[in-house]
Amino acid sequence: MAKKLNKKVERSTVNFNAPYRVLEDGNVENVMQDNFLRYSMSVIVSRALPDIRDGLKPVHRRILHSMNENNVRSNGKTIKSARITGDVMGKYHPHGNVAIYDAMVRMAQDWNMRYPLIIGQGNFGSMDGHGAAAERYTEAKMHQHAEAMLEDIDKETVDFRENYDGSQMEPSVLPAKLPNLLLNGQLGIAVGMATSIPPHNLTEVVDATKHLMENPDAETADLLKFVKGPDFPTGGIVYGGSTLSQAYETGRGSVVVRGVAEIVDQGRGAQIVITEVPYGMNKAAYLEKVAELVTTKRITSISDIRDQSARGEIKIVIYLKKDAYPNKVLNQLYKLTPLQTSFSYNVVALIDGVQPKLLGLKEILVEFIKHRRVVVRRRTEFELKAAKARAHILEGLKIAIDNIDEVIKIIRGSQSSEDAQSNLIKRFKLSEIQAKAILDMPLRRLAALERAKIEEELAELLKLIDKLEGILADPKKIDAIIVDELDESVKKFGDERRTRVINAEVGKLGDEELIPDEQVVITMTKANYVKRNLASDYRKQNRGGKGKRGVTTREEDIVEHVASLSTHDYVLFFTNRGRVFRLRGYEIPSAGLSAKGTAIVNLLQLSPEENVTTMIGISKQEENGYLFMCTARGTVKKTPYTAYQNVRSTGLITIKLDDGDELKWVRLSSGEDEILISTAMGQAMRFDEKNVRSMGRNSRGVRGIRLRKDDNVISMDLVKPKSEIVVISEHGYGKRTSIEQFTPHARGGVGIRAAAVTAKTGKLVSVQTLTDGNEELLLITAGGQTIRVAANEISKLGRATQGVRVMRMNEEDTVVSLAVVHIDEEDGEVDSE
Repeated sequence: MAKKLNKKVERSTVNFNAPYRVLEDGNVENVMQDNFLRYSMSVIVSRALPDIRDGLKPVHRRILHSMNENNVRSNGKTIKSARITGDVMGKYHPHGNVAIYDAMVRMAQDWNMRYPLIIGQGNFGSMDGHGAAAERYTEAKMHQHAEAMLEDIDKETVDFRENYDGSQMEPSVLPAKLPNLLLNGQLGIAVGMATSIPPHNLTEVVDATKHLMENPDAETADLLKFVKGPDFPTGGIVYGGSTLSQAYETGRGSVVVRGVAEIVDQGRGAQIVITEVPYGMNKAAYLEKVAELVTTKRITSISDIRDQSARGEIKIVIYLKKDAYPNKVLNQLYKLTPLQTSFSYNVVALIDGVQPKLLGLKEILVEFIKHRRVVVRRRTEFELKAAKARAHILEGLKIAIDNIDEVIKIIRGSQSSEDAQSNLIKRFKLSEIQAKAILDMPLRRLAALERAKIEEELAELLKLIDKLEGILADPKKIDAIIVDELDESVKKFGDERRTRVINAEVGKLGDEELIPDEQVVITMTKANYVKRNLASDYRKQNRGGKGKRGVTTREEDIVEHVASLSTHDYVLFFTNRGRVFRLRGYEIPSAGLSAKGTAIVNLLQLSPEENVTTMIGISKQEENGYLFMCTARGTVKKTPYTAYQNVRSTGLITIKLDDGDELKWVRLSSGEDEILISTAMGQAMRFDEKNVRSMGRNSRGVRGIRLRKDDNVISMDLVKPKSEIVVISEHGYGKRTSIEQFTPHARGGVGIRAAAVTAKTGKLVSVQTLTDGNEELLLITAGGQTIRVAANEISKLGRATQGVRVMRMNEEDTVVSLAVVHIDEEDGEVDSE
C-alpha cells in the first residue's frame, strides 16, 4: 500500500520553476486595494448596474441576444428554458445557469415587469413567492417588446465585443427603440452603490421624450407634465408630493405606495376587498402577516381573511366583525402591513456602459435620445452603404445587358473565368465586383423583362441613396425618424396607466379620525362584562312602561355600571383595589342589546381578584376639574384630573385604601360643587366639596359620611343649587326632589332622610342629580330589562316620601342600575308600550 502511495506522489510532482508560477513582490495593502478595485468594477459594470441606453444588465442583454441569434421569436414556438440558459452560459455569461435562469424568469413575470420581455410557458412563479419550475420543464420565447429592442441589431447599429473566451462576439448595448430603463425600471446591488428605479408608463415616457427632443431646454418640471409618476405592474396608489418631483430632479427620493382597498358592506359585517397591491409585495406573506396580527391581537376586528385571486386578478377579502370600524381596520392594515410601503428612488445607471452615475429624469431621456440618434445614423449609413453597393452592381449588369453580344464574345474568347473577368474590366472599365456579378449572372437575366427590372431597381436605389444621404446631412430628419418610430411603438404597445398618482403627502390619520363621533351607552355587569351600544338603540318610553331586553346576563350576574358618552370620549375604569384604567369609547367592543359583552379582563390588565367597581365617561376636551371619589366605607378624596391624563396600560393608583375597604364611586367635579352621598336605608349627606382638600393620587382621603348599623353607601353624586335629584328604589319606585330640601352639613355626619324606605319600595338603588330638565333615565334590572323614560315625567315629591311607580318588572326582579342620559330636543319619538 505504501508503495502505491509513493508512486502517486512521484507522478504528481509539480515543477515550481515554471514561468506561470513565478512569484512577485508587492505590498499587501496595495495588492488588496488593486484586486478589490478590479472586483468592484467587474460587479458594477458587468453584473449589477443597467446601461442607461437599453436599461439592461449584461445578463439580460445576453439572454435576449442569444434568443435572437437562435431565432426564438414571438411568432414562433417556445423552446426549453434549459436550451436558452445553456446557450447563454456557454457563449456569453460564465456565471452559472441558476443566475441566468432566475434573470430570464423575472423578465417573463408580468407582476415584476411592466412590459415583459419574455413569454414564458409553464410555471414561471407567482406573486405568492412560489419559485418557477426547473428550467428543464419550462419553455420560453421572446416577447414583441424584446424584439423591438433588438430591431436593426444586424445593421451595425451598435458595437460588438468579444465574449469571455474570445470565441464569440456579443453586443455591448442593444439598439432599444424605447427607453427601457424607465419602462421596466431596475433593481440591483453593486459594490459601494445600488440602483432602484421604478417602472413607468410607455405612452407617458414617449410623450416626454418627444417633448424634450422638440424643446432641448425643457426642465424636469416640464417633463413631469407628461410623466405623472411611476406606473407599477401591480397598480396601487402613489403619494408623491414634493418628494416625487425631487426624485425625478435629483435621482434620489422616496414615495409612499398603497394598495387599492374597498370597504364593502354585506349587511352581516363589512369586508375590506384588496384588488391592487404595492409593487413587489408577496401576497402569501401578506396573508400570513395579517393572520399574525390577528393572533397577537394587534388587530382585533378581523374575523377571517381569504385569497380569492384568480386568472391574474388580485382579490384578497378581509372579513370584519360586526362591531368593527372598517376605516380604522384599513388604517391599521396600512400602518402594520405591507399594504402601504415606501419605494426609494436611487437612479444609478452606467453612462456609455462604463461610468456609474446618479441620474434625474431629464438626464435619462437625454442619454436615450443620444443613443437613438447614433443608432439611426449608423443604420442609415449601413443602408446607404448597402444601397450603393447594390447600385454599383446593377450599373455593371446594365452595361453588360446593353452590350450583351460583345460581352458574350469576350467571355467565349477567354481561356478562364479570371481572363474573362480581366478582359471585361479592360473593355468596359468595370470594377472587379461588377465583372464578377456579370459572370455570375444567369442566362435568364438576358430577357427583355429582366433588363427592365434591373433598370427599375437601379432607379429606385438611386432615389433611396439620395434619401439616405439627405437624412445623414440633416439631424432634424434623424429626429423625425426617431419620433415616427416612437409613435409606432405607442400604437403597438401603448396602454393605460395602472397606478394612480396623488400629488400630496399621504395622510397620517389616527384611529380616532377614522371613527365616527357618535353617542353611545357603555354598560358593564357585576361580573365585569362590558359592551358598547348606540344611544339610539334604546327606546324612549313613557313612565310605567315595561321596557325591552337590553342585555343577556349569566346566572346571578347583573348590570351595575352605565355611562353615556361619545365614541371619542374617554372611559375611566376604577377598580376595587384603588387603581384606574382608561380607554376610548370606540375601544370597547360593541355588541347587540341582548349580548352580554366582552370580559373586561380582555381589555384591562387587572390583577387577580381585582374588578371594576365604577366607570365614568370624560370628554376628550376635558382639561380642568377634579376626580372626586368615595369608598364603600364612606371615605372621600379629591384629586386633580390632570394627574390622570397619562394613564398607562397597566393602570395608575388613584387612592390608598384601608384594609377591607374598596373604591366604589368617582365623579368629575369642578372643585366648587356640592357632594351628596346616599345610603341604601335612605340617608343622605350633603356637604361642600371645598371642605375636602385636593390630594395626590397615593393619599388615603377623609371621612365623608358616618354609616349606621346594617347600612351601606349606594351612591355618591354632585349637586348644584336649585337642581333636583332623582331617587330610584329596588322595586322600581322613584321620585324627583329639590336639592334645596337637603340642608348642607359638615362632612362626616350621618346625614338626613332622603326617602321613605319600606318593604313596598325596597332599599334605595341610586340617587343622582338632574341639571337641565331635559334628561332621560335609563333603568336596568337584575334580569336584564331596560327602560328609558323622560325624567320630567317622574313626580316631584318631598324628601321623606317613598315615590311613585317608575318601572314595572317581573316578580323577583329588581332595579340595579340607573343612568342619566342628556338628550337634544330633536331626539327620537316617544314609544309607548
